[in-house]
Amino acid sequence: MRNRTGPPRSKELKIKRVWSTTGVVALTGALLLNSAPTASADYVRDQQWVLDVFSMKKTWAETQGEGVTVAVVDTGVDGDHPDMTGQVLTGKDYTSGGNAREDIAGHGTRVASLVAGHGHGSGNASGMVGLAPKAKILPLRTMQTKHDKNPEELWAEAVRYAADRGAKVINLSFANEYGQTGPLGQKAIAYAQSKDVVVVAGTGNNGGDVGYPAALPGVVAVGAVDKNANIWSSSNTGKQVALTAPGVRILAADPTRSPEYSVADGTSDATAYVSATAALVRAKYPDLTAGQVINRLIKSASFLGHKGLKAPNEEYGYGIIRPYQAVTMDIPKGPEANPLGRIQLADEVTAGDDSAASQSENEKGSSSMGFIALAVGVIGLGVVVAAVTVFAVTRSRRTSGNGGPVSGMPPQNMGYPPQQPMYPTAQQPYPTAAPNQGYP
Repeated sequence: MRNRTGPPRSKELKIKRVWSTTGVVALTGALLLNSAPTASADYVRDQQWVLDVFSMKKTWAETQGEGVTVAVVDTGVDGDHPDMTGQVLTGKDYTSGGNAREDIAGHGTRVASLVAGHGHGSGNASGMVGLAPKAKILPLRTMQTKHDKNPEELWAEAVRYAADRGAKVINLSFANEYGQTGPLGQKAIAYAQSKDVVVVAGTGNNGGDVGYPAALPGVVAVGAVDKNANIWSSSNTGKQVALTAPGVRILAADPTRSPEYSVADGTSDATAYVSATAALVRAKYPDLTAGQVINRLIKSASFLGHKGLKAPNEEYGYGIIRPYQAVTMDIPKGPEANPLGRIQLADEVTAGDDSAASQSENEKGSSSMGFIALAVGVIGLGVVVAAVTVFAVTRSRRTSGNGGPVSGMPPQNMGYPPQQPMYPTAQQPYPTAAPNQGYP
């Protein structure tokens, strides 16, 4: 059992919530909350500003993510962290055949705690709590340190493993910001989608274009915002952004520190919050398909006072997630298909006399986008087809002209920002507002 120490408890917690207008519904008024922590208050818990702005106490009265498994493909998850005991399944280590319930880097544990941390102590009132504290974490280690390359063959295999082991949400808090995902990764994501899994990935942390695998069709690509609902300056942006979530000065569990918590910025944390919200929706509405879950996330999101933005927006996507609204709003189920599109693999393309040409023409005549790659080997005097790989991308919500990053697979850039000193000072939380309506 680890010993935990920390700075003196805060004297006062001031939270100001300003209801502002959006392009859909105008709300007026202001609410000022002043509260002094009780004797049982915990400083670490007090610093989790996201719990307040997301009204998580109300949300947990609806659902806490029970019965849902979230796979975390990362550096492993410390199953012995006091805030994670009982939450972490056995999982699998793809790096050395070791124990995926260990984490020498801390990143995977950090992400997992934002999803399913349950706190500790009397009534679990101390420590780190995630948005879905009764969800389970399936740890899949594809890196040993946060500076490791993340080979596509490893994380692709982990994604398939998660889909086969009943994970309903897969969290990918990493991004290759310099090249596209190759066939292994594409097929793995497509496989998970075919198994009715919500796949969530970070857009990246270098302020450039959306990285992969977040940029793949059907993946919920997540950017980061700060406490004032402004886009984080290093959050990658583009047409593939689906949602945004808090990712600036986020406190989370960290087994590499003493005490076992740290504060950091990044789309990794934002991704975890979206994965947790997806877990809440899946627990509350178990009959919904993955596509319908994503539909609820999108329909309940909001630009939170940013006037004049149209969805989807290249910075905010369809808006900032709102967990309480995601599980309580009256939102029709909608089609079972993923509203963000899907990956269409070679064996799904109908063959014909001129299948490649007809496929291209069909795509030109629709709002979808795609590309087809054909590899043909010539052997001897006859022409023998050695390999044909067709990757057709359909994106129901994308507009034309989105080419994505140039091809090529340099080493994965995880984009982890340097962790900052623990215990941020209090800031003003972002306002709440009405959701954005509709999407293509």
